[in-house]
Amino acid sequence: MALDLGTTGNRAILFDKSGAIVEQAYKELTQYYPQPGWLEHDPREIWADIRWAMETVLTKASATAADIAAIGLTVQRETCLLWDRQTGRPHHNAIVWQDRRTAPLCNQLRAEGKAEDIYDRTGLILDAYFSASKLAWLLETVQQHNDPPVDLDSTLAGTVDAWVLWNLTSGQVHATDHSNASRTMLLNIHDHNWDPTLLALFQIPPHIMPTVKPSLGVFGYTDADVVGAEIPITAIFGDQQSALFGHGCDRPGALKCTYGTGAFLVAHTGNTIARSSHQLLSTIAWSQAGEGGQPQVGYALEGSMFTAGACIQWLRDGSR
Repeated sequence: MALDLGTTGNRAILFDKSGAIVEQAYKELTQYYPQPGWLEHDPREIWADIRWAMETVLTKASATAADIAAIGLTVQRETCLLWDRQTGRPHHNAIVWQDRRTAPLCNQLRAEGKAEDIYDRTGLILDAYFSASKLAWLLETVQQHNDPPVDLDSTLAGTVDAWVLWNLTSGQVHATDHSNASRTMLLNIHDHNWDPTLLALFQIPPHIMPTVKPSLGVFGYTDADVVGAEIPITAIFGDQQSALFGHGCDRPGALKCTYGTGAFLVAHTGNTIARSSHQLLSTIAWSQAGEGGQPQVGYALEGSMFTAGACIQWLRDGSR
């Protein structure tokens, strides 16, 4: 079963042993616009819709959870949130990758000369697109404006994959993969771990961040009380990286372009971090366990157009 945790909707797809689609179920996700340029998702709705999609696709296929060999997640990438590890309650709506509320913070850091160092460490252009400034905004907001302020000792952070994985395992696993972590602007793409300098720069406590694991490998098992069986969760990919993988672009020079909420051209660069002189992003394609416990990492170059299908959706919704 593949769980597609998208920007505009959530989907479950059931495949047979030959790779053919057996059934699928999809539900559109509510988009919240508190202010112009701001966009949020309700994490509780994401989790409820994924549970609905899993149950619906099994019913349509006349199957049970015990029939599922493994689960993989493909995820909208930079969208992030905070939640309480004890109650599982989100502290705030998730801030979506398209959201621009933290552009002033990024402009301030650029004026302070931080952009080049951030690019060197992460491969990313300093921008509000990525998760780091969003998490900084969330942490400041929930500490200053929540009554009472949240307890950071009981707080977890992550992108949407970490949130859904945590819920699938009933809070037993707080983790993400290298492809999603590389989009936070907090992962050092050289040593493949959270970068202490960047965590300090954005004032993000290291203990709230998920463990970074290889994209291909066992992350944990679903709680039988949640989905009906203990099913291994064996892959987590950012959505654009999963498209690269799915098209078989696993070698240097192979590339794909996908058209969804946005449009993304991604080229595999092998085990080399390719740098661009035209503001393309150097990112992690995916990873798998290597010898000696060190991950085997493949890299990519990416060009991003933030709105493609989202423009059509906006025209549709605005004409009602």
